[in-house]
Amino acid sequence: MAEVTAAMIKDLRDRTGVGMGKCKEALEEAKGDMDLAISNLRKAGMASAVKKEGREAKEGMIGVGNSDAAVALVEINSETDFVAKNDRFKQFVESVAYDLANLNPPSLDSFLQQNSSQESSLTIDQYRATLIQTIGENIQIKRILRLPKDEDRSIGVYSHLGGKIVTVVEITGSSDEEALAKDIAMHVAAASPDYLSSDKVPEEIIANEREIAKVQVQGKPDYVIDKIVEGKINSFYDTSCLTRQKYIKDDSMTIAQLVEKRGKEKGKSLVVSNFIRWSIGQ
Repeated sequence: MAEVTAAMIKDLRDRTGVGMGKCKEALEEAKGDMDLAISNLRKAGMASAVKKEGREAKEGMIGVGNSDAAVALVEINSETDFVAKNDRFKQFVESVAYDLANLNPPSLDSFLQQNSSQESSLTIDQYRATLIQTIGENIQIKRILRLPKDEDRSIGVYSHLGGKIVTVVEITGSSDEEALAKDIAMHVAAASPDYLSSDKVPEEIIANEREIAKVQVQGKPDYVIDKIVEGKINSFYDTSCLTRQKYIKDDSMTIAQLVEKRGKEKGKSLVVSNFIRWSIGQ
């Protein structure tokens, strides 16, 4: 009997898309025989899922779940955009996002083993397998993210192109600024910042930008080079950092100035503390 290792379990998961727990069970039952484990999974009613798992899935939809406790994001991939627009697929995405918002799983693999609210007799992963059998395409739950709510934070969500792009912005200092956070999330979808603020840019990125800028202005006096390089670095911050970008709805102010203005109006200290931008196949 071959020892069932974590690498073998991961390999079976990659080849079949079946949850880690089920893969471990199948390998143990098969005494480490990979082909037999796959055969047993097929016999257990996951034949269609296993047959189709190898096909590439880059289309799909990002679902958003909302509960009293959290906001949740889940990316679920399909092979074609046609299936991504299928009502059953959309219902599946909605139910998975709902479950994620109402649960607090430590990992994706753990989450997949939870019972589905849509089909209580099945785990979420088993529900996914039945959908593959029904629709006839590979369907994968690629990634999940759960953002807990609290009384000092507002979370705004914006979904673009039917869930092809989903953005989230968190504002600390108040729980009543969801509308502002959503407006900034809309900005994030359009402007696609790389960093929250200049202090979040890694040192190696700044060093590389400086080197590029210096090469572009070779031959000038050092004091001129230094001034030009700093200008280029600031320009980089203005385009790459959310808080320094010009607000798409009013380019007379930056995002930081927009939030500061709102804070003064409300008599609160508001800060954009986080943003997320997911796109299908990212």
